[in-house]
Amino acid sequence: MNIFPTVMQGAAIRRMAFAACGLLAYAGCASLPNAERELDKPHTQVVAFEGAHGPVSASTSSAIIEKLENTSGDIDILQKHLALEQAINADSPLVLGNKLTLLQDGPATYRAMFAAMRKAKDHINLETYIFEDDDIGQQFADLLLQRQAAGIQVNLIYDSVGSRNTPREFFERLKVGGIRVLEFNPINPLAAKKKAWLLNNRDHRKLLVVDGRVAFIGGINISESYSSSSSSRPGEESEQRMGWRDTHLQIEGPVVAEFQKLFMDTWSKQKGPPLSGKKYFPPLGKQGDEIVRAIGSASDDPHSLIYLTLLSAIDHAERQVHLTNAYFAPDPQLLEALSGAARRGVEVKLILPSHSDSWAVLYAGRSHYSALLRAGVKIYERRGTMMHSKTASIDGVWSTIGSTNLDWRSFLHNDEINASILGRDFSRQMEAMFARDLAESDAIDPDRWRHRSLLFRLKEGVARLAEYWL
Repeated sequence: MNIFPTVMQGAAIRRMAFAACGLLAYAGCASLPNAERELDKPHTQVVAFEGAHGPVSASTSSAIIEKLENTSGDIDILQKHLALEQAINADSPLVLGNKLTLLQDGPATYRAMFAAMRKAKDHINLETYIFEDDDIGQQFADLLLQRQAAGIQVNLIYDSVGSRNTPREFFERLKVGGIRVLEFNPINPLAAKKKAWLLNNRDHRKLLVVDGRVAFIGGINISESYSSSSSSRPGEESEQRMGWRDTHLQIEGPVVAEFQKLFMDTWSKQKGPPLSGKKYFPPLGKQGDEIVRAIGSASDDPHSLIYLTLLSAIDHAERQVHLTNAYFAPDPQLLEALSGAARRGVEVKLILPSHSDSWAVLYAGRSHYSALLRAGVKIYERRGTMMHSKTASIDGVWSTIGSTNLDWRSFLHNDEINASILGRDFSRQMEAMFARDLAESDAIDPDRWRHRSLLFRLKEGVARLAEYWL
């Protein structure tokens, strides 16, 4: 007798989980949108772009699309992704003229962030899930205090749960130095400034905006965990001491204003202290040729735009879907999107962790491997590192990098932030990065997976029971 959850049993478990929400109000239980209904709306919107000086004309937009089609080699695919994304994210513009720098792992990312902050002339806005009181955290704190003392206004948002191990004195030191500090949804209900105390709603974003001109987003927190590269340190095999494999993105150009708006919106919703009159939205000229859309999702939104955008891209993929993600605990709609793409002949490849700082999420994800493998999805686990990237590359024309994991928590409970990029040039960089990770990963063989140990199966079954809250 099979004692482990089947697909139907899993659905029953999820129904029970939703019913339990009334008893667990503090958890902020919610449900994912009906993606089929949301994505089935007519996609008749005209694809519009914004540049350094605001919206461009219809004729210019048409010329841009024509140029993209001619250089992409995938005319129908690109046009389809443009139209679908426009329909989902009508209020978030596709912005022209941006320069993107792909940053891999903590050391390269921290160097780029430190360089940008040292050059700041007006302000620094930093939003992070984890801000630890360790060597890296102290380096950030010291630099931020130096810049504040030099007249550069520093505004910081940190998550109360993500930074729960950081002493209060750490943030008090920043406040005393003049930095405006905002704790997102404090664990202590007496410190909450909102009417509803929603402990389960977290700020998982990693966003740095310097002078309103350069932005950084991705998966990297402020923690010593990221201080080494993604290869294991010589002679050390402890999971806690492995390097972390993560991806960040440096953005320069007009779309930075859209990321700045997301920071300011969070500050306002969380009732942060008044911000000084700095030039948060300076005029922004063209810095490059990349087309970027800023996508933010918050727990109080009607539905996650990031979730719907990703589902749409997968549902309409024609050639390939390449995903790399740290925490894989997918809902039924995402599972069906991945499986459906593979069944219709799309190359679907997932690079997932072989080790994790959360065994429950790791095994919740593994509990779905069998169904995905049967559908033709190819699954790989990254070895020798703690995989923490959250990236996607689809059909060689659409890419995304951000803070969003492929789990219920990211799509329902967290504030997240991503950049989606349209165009073949940046997709080539993403595919090259994916290929390097693939070379360092082990394929999950369907036959061997069917014969995995009883202990593995038991862990998967237990983890599946709680995947909604992981």
